[in-house]
Amino acid sequence: MCTDLYEAEVNHKEEKKMKKKTLALVLAFTMTAALFTGCGSKKETETTQPQTETAAETESEEVDDQAAADEVAALIDAIYVQTRNENTDEQCAAAKAAWDKLTDAQKELVEGENADPDYFGRDTGDASKDDPLNEDGIGENELLVVSFGTSFNDSRAEDIGGVEKALQEANPDWSVRRAFTAQIIINHIQARDDEKIDNMDQALERAVDNGVKNLVVQPTHLMHGAEYDELVEAIEKYQDKFETVRIAEPLLGEVGSDATVINEDKAAVAEAITSEAVKAAGYDSMDAAAEDGTAFVFMGHGTSHTANVTYDQMQTQLEKLNYKNAFVGTVEGEPEDTACEAVIEKVKEAGYKKVILRPLMVVAGDHANNDMAGDDEDSWKSQFEASKAFDSVDTQIEGLGRIKAVQDIYVAHTKAALEAEPLATAGGSNSSAALEDGTYTVDFNTDSTMFHVNEAKEGKAELTVKDGKMTAHITLPSKNIVNLFAGTAADAQKDGAKLLEPTTDTVEYSDGTSEEVYGFDVPVPAVDEDFDLALIGTKGKWYDHKVSVSNPEKKN
Repeated sequence: MCTDLYEAEVNHKEEKKMKKKTLALVLAFTMTAALFTGCGSKKETETTQPQTETAAETESEEVDDQAAADEVAALIDAIYVQTRNENTDEQCAAAKAAWDKLTDAQKELVEGENADPDYFGRDTGDASKDDPLNEDGIGENELLVVSFGTSFNDSRAEDIGGVEKALQEANPDWSVRRAFTAQIIINHIQARDDEKIDNMDQALERAVDNGVKNLVVQPTHLMHGAEYDELVEAIEKYQDKFETVRIAEPLLGEVGSDATVINEDKAAVAEAITSEAVKAAGYDSMDAAAEDGTAFVFMGHGTSHTANVTYDQMQTQLEKLNYKNAFVGTVEGEPEDTACEAVIEKVKEAGYKKVILRPLMVVAGDHANNDMAGDDEDSWKSQFEASKAFDSVDTQIEGLGRIKAVQDIYVAHTKAALEAEPLATAGGSNSSAALEDGTYTVDFNTDSTMFHVNEAKEGKAELTVKDGKMTAHITLPSKNIVNLFAGTAADAQKDGAKLLEPTTDTVEYSDGTSEEVYGFDVPVPAVDEDFDLALIGTKGKWYDHKVSVSNPEKKN
C-alpha cells in the first residue's frame, strides 16, 4: 500500500492548483486592462471612477468566490479520512450540498489538502448501475465479498460487480454481500452519489444482526498482502458470532518464497490478461502482436509487503509462456526494476516500437485512470511518450474483475473454502488472560494499511510486561511518522501533551539490505482491545487511529 500515510492519496492535485492560479491571473489581467483603458481625453477621465468601482466590485466577488470554494474544500477534507465516525453521514451530505451551491467558476477554485474539483466534478460513470449489496433479511448463509473499493462508478459496477455476480450465480443458496476496506472511498461514493457501501465492521455487524450462521469471506484482493492480512484480523474478532466462518484465497493464491515460484492461479491469470489484451488490441495472438512490434506492459500497484514478489512471479509466468513482449511493472513498492523508468528501458532494449499499457489490477480505478493513463507528466503513458522511444503508446483501461476467466478463479476459490474446515470459533488461551511479567511477541493491528509495522517484522511487535504495565515496541516502515500520542489527535495538540518520541531502529530485509527507520514504545492498556493512538507525519498533520495487540507469545 501507500508508503507515506495519506500523502500518496494526493498525487494528482498540482494540476488543479495551476488551474486556480491561471484563473487568478486572467482575472488580474482583466482588471488591469480595465483600469488602464483610455487615459488622456476628458471623456475618458470622467469614466475613471466607475471603472475603479467596477474593479473593486470584481475584487470583492473574487474574495467571495474563493471563500465559498474554501468552505467546500474544508468539508471534503473532513470526509477524506480512513475512519468512520458518528457524524460521517451528515458530513457527506453537507459537503455535497455545499458543492451544488457553487457556480462553475467557484468549483474550479476548490483546493484543499485532498480536495479538488474532481472530487465531485469528475464523470466516472453511472452510479445507478452499481448494487451496494447491503440488503437485510438474507437468510443463514452469507458470502461476503471484500474489496479495497473504487470511486470510479463504471469500474465498480463492471470489475467488482462482475466478480460479485459470478459468485452469486455459482452459489445460489448463499446471499452475496459487499464490504469495502477503504473508508476514504466509501465516503467519496456516499457524498457524491448517495450510495452507501458497508465497511468491514458495518458488514460484519449487519451479518450478525441478520442472524447469519455460516459466513464465507471472499476477498477480491490480488494477493496475500497487507490488505488481506487486515481483513483476516477483522474477521477473527467476529468469528465467535457465527457457527462457521471460512476465508477464501485471494486471486493469485499463495505467495511463494521467491520470483521463480508460480502456481495454477498465476498461470491462469497470465493467460487471461494476455488473451484479453491482444483481443482488445485487434491481434490474433501475442506472437502476432510481437511481429507487429507491439509490447504489452501490465501495471500493478506494488506494495512494501513481502507479497510484492508476486509481481516478479507473474513476470516469470509470462516468460514461461514465451511471451517475450509482455512486461510487468508496479506503481509502488520494490524492487526498483519494476518502476516505470526501468520498464521503459526493458521495452526499448527488446526493440518494440508500439506500447499498450494495461492494469494488472482487479479494478481499473484511480491508479489505472490517473497513474497509468492520465495526462500528468508523471503518468506511465506520459513517461513512455516522453522517452521518444516509441511510435505509439496506447492504454486499455479494464480491470481483471470483468474477465470471465478471472471470475472463474474466484468461484473456484470460494468453492474450495466451502469444502475446507471452518475457522475455530473459540478465542485463543491468551486472548483475555492477564499476562505475567516478561517479554512477548504480539500481533500489532491497526485500522489502516497506511499505518503499520515494518514488513521485516511481519506484523509483529515486542510487548514488555512489568508490574502489570504493558508497553509494545513497534518498528515502522520509514521515518515519515515523527511522533505518536497515546490518545486522540485532538488531545495530542493540547498544551502539555506528552508525545511519544521515536527510536532509531535498524531493520534487515529478506533481500539482504538494511535500513534505519523509526520505532516507538507504545503503552498498551489491554490485550485484544482497541485503543486510540494518534500520529503526526512530516507534513505536520495529526491523524487518529485505532490499534490493538493480540496473540501474545512469550519469548524465551
